Amino acid sequence: MIPQLSQDQLREARLAAAAARRARAELKLDLRQGRVSLTQALERAGQDPILAHIKVVDLLRSINRVGEKRAAEVMRRSGIAANRRVRGLGRRQRACLEAEFA
Repeated sequence: MIPQLSQDQLREARLAAAAARRARAELKLDLRQGRVSLTQALERAGQDPILAHIKVVDLLRSINRVGEKRAAEVMRRSGIAANRRVRGLGRRQRACLEAEFA
C-alpha cells in the first residue's frame, strides 16, 4: 500500500526532486562546457548518490561531439547496457570509458 503523504511532505519531495534534477543538469553542463573531464564527472557521480542516478548514455551525450550513435557505439564496445546508470558501472567499464575519452 502506498503511504499517503501530507502536503508538507509532498512539497519537500518536489523540492528534493527539483534539486536532484538541477544537480544532474549542472554536472552535464560542466562536462559539455569542458569544465570537467569524463573522469572527473564519473568520480563526482561516484561520490554523490544523487549524481549516481545519471544514465551513462546521457552523460556521454553531454560530451562535445558525442551524439546518440557514438554514445551507443562506445557503450556497446565497453559492454555497458543502454539503460545503465553511473552507479552500476564496474571498474572495467569505467576504465574503458575513461580510455575512450582521455
